Amino acid sequence: MNKPTGQTATVRSSIVGMEWPALPGGTTAILLAVLHQLEQSQWWSPERLQAAQFRQLEAVLRHAWKTVPFYRDRLESAGWTPSSRLDPGLWQRLPLLTREEIQSAGATLHSTAVPKQHGRTHAIRTSGSTGRPVEVVKTAAEGIYWHAFVLRDHMWHRRDLSRRLAAIRNIGDGIALPPHGRRSSSWTLPSASTYRTGPAFVLNITATTEEQLAWLCRVRPAYLLTLSSAARALAELAVERRIAMPGLEAVLTMGEVCSDEVRNAVRDAWGVPVQDAYSSQEVGYMALQCPEHEHYHLQSESALVEVLDDSGAPCAPGRIGRVVVTPLHNFAMPLIRYEIGDYAEAGGPCPCGRGLPVVTRIVGRVRNMLRLPNGDLIWPRLSENTYREIAPIRQYQVAQVAPERLEVRLVPERPLTADEEEAIRARINARIGHVFEIVFAYPPEIPRAPGGKFEDFRCELPPVQPAAASST
Repeated sequence: MNKPTGQTATVRSSIVGMEWPALPGGTTAILLAVLHQLEQSQWWSPERLQAAQFRQLEAVLRHAWKTVPFYRDRLESAGWTPSSRLDPGLWQRLPLLTREEIQSAGATLHSTAVPKQHGRTHAIRTSGSTGRPVEVVKTAAEGIYWHAFVLRDHMWHRRDLSRRLAAIRNIGDGIALPPHGRRSSSWTLPSASTYRTGPAFVLNITATTEEQLAWLCRVRPAYLLTLSSAARALAELAVERRIAMPGLEAVLTMGEVCSDEVRNAVRDAWGVPVQDAYSSQEVGYMALQCPEHEHYHLQSESALVEVLDDSGAPCAPGRIGRVVVTPLHNFAMPLIRYEIGDYAEAGGPCPCGRGLPVVTRIVGRVRNMLRLPNGDLIWPRLSENTYREIAPIRQYQVAQVAPERLEVRLVPERPLTADEEEAIRARINARIGHVFEIVFAYPPEIPRAPGGKFEDFRCELPPVQPAAASST
């Protein structure tokens, strides 16, 4: 027997006068049909989910072999032809696709015969925060799936779509600026096209934290959608100013690693949960936070997501590996076993009963790993306590600027003493387990990266291939 998800939304009807039960049409009907299937498949066994994924992947591979110049020799060299039966062993023999290969392949990665039923194609570009951006061609049909997983996220977390939604995000220069931002009568697609919703409010992420908090106090939302770093900064300022947020039910985060520090800050400030999602522009939704736990369920109906160790084998639960993703529905530009540049920690079966695989946490980007002199790469787990237990620090960032040198960038409430700098220096080196030369910089503010994201650690050395990832 399937478990209920607690839907709290009213479906829009496409026929005048037929308010309840609604008679949806067009895209709304398609989305509801997909959601009905997702309601069933989330409870399937891992084996049944994998069988369905491979059935869909066989269709993607056949299409790529026939219509995408980049793939035919690549697939045949790995032992796959259109007559092959796909299984885990054969799948793992297919080569990984790197970001650099996508950039250099250009139009040879584009299908020469996209099925007409998949609708119009369009190109998206990543923010390019790693340097040169990646451009991916997608179809209207794939967009339907993106929208379906947005709605699944709402349904999983039982959000009342009739309430107010506030979003603080990157939406382009000069748009939705403080103090007023922008207001609309309903939430954005796909929520508003499928369900009756409350109003939505948007503020540009370029606003200062003080401006964002003042705006939230005026808007009084039930749900706040923003980047993890912005949510944390807002919560910490709210605690400092003793500003409650009555009516707030949850903070929805995306776009950055959502750490325990983010969740704790939001909980301490407002007593509400953080609900995180893991997606990317080029591949769509990869994981959603479980509605009953703080770990994530891979969205098996959207993509095959692998967490692989250095030998290319799937990671056991508790182990950290690199994320490799294959979207299941992009027939305009198939991305087969794309190494997206993230690391994640594999998890075991979820007590909630869903068969969707689990990742315990998204660890971070490969580019944000610290490089030790012996060539090893580690995750520098430097929480805010590294700094704030020693001195009143508002904003911080550590950058590896040379093989043996770290630059600690701080925005303090007052000038630090030499003893405080030395205490921070000692704590960082102790946490890392290696003695670096540490220098301090005091910029007036630490800017966000392209796309509005914030990185509290940056490796600014020339890129190298990642070595084994430690969970230090």
